[in-house]
Amino acid sequence: MRKQAPVEKIHESYSRITDDSVMIGDNIQQQLIALAEEDYRVFTSGLLPDTDNVLGVRLPMLRKIAKQLVRSDWQGYLQTAGEDSFEEIMLQGMVIGYAACPAEERLFYMKEFVPKIHNWSVCDSFCAGLKFTRNNSALVWDFLKPYFQSERAFDLRFAVVMLIFYYIQEGTIREVLNILDSVRHDGYYVKMAVAWAISMCYVKFPEQTMFYLKNNSLDDFTYNKSLQKITESLKVDKEIKKQIRVMKRK
Repeated sequence: MRKQAPVEKIHESYSRITDDSVMIGDNIQQQLIALAEEDYRVFTSGLLPDTDNVLGVRLPMLRKIAKQLVRSDWQGYLQTAGEDSFEEIMLQGMVIGYAACPAEERLFYMKEFVPKIHNWSVCDSFCAGLKFTRNNSALVWDFLKPYFQSERAFDLRFAVVMLIFYYIQEGTIREVLNILDSVRHDGYYVKMAVAWAISMCYVKFPEQTMFYLKNNSLDDFTYNKSLQKITESLKVDKEIKKQIRVMKRK
């Protein structure tokens, strides 16, 4: 019998996740360790310079496990879930997004989870999974407001990225820009989130955002990064990009 290649072992482990018998507690950690790929761990760690607990499990595999978990006692899982690795924390965020529950209950678990966010990847993935926001925009908006006053970098990034995914709309664009202008934090990942948000505002509402760019209180780094991200967008006309580049602060 030929020796099984590493990639085949990975796919064999992945296929076992289709079973409905996903267990909670230590068994989840063991599954993640079994699914880890060293090359992918090195790659992911390079993208997360402040994160040293990466196992190397690919996101599709984590999503598969999360979807299995929400079919069982997902509340019990969240109460006992470990936090020893990047993947275990990412998995909890996915479960909160996938779970079928009332909006108020999901907000409870969101509040419990946000302090566990310590890198941009967990933050942005978590926000992307909170699609219930689309049908509960006012409720979630009220939930987010305190986070804009936080001194913790990833509280702020969480709130800003939620704006990007769910609130850059006709009825809220003015308030979104006002909030972005009020964010004050020296953290790199906060500034980059604000710049990303402003660039997305420009793509969707160029006139309102251009007026804002000419009348704002952003620090120079965030302002210039906002312009850079606008010029990197494939949805912005080349002639407009030339005008945007001229606006850079020296």
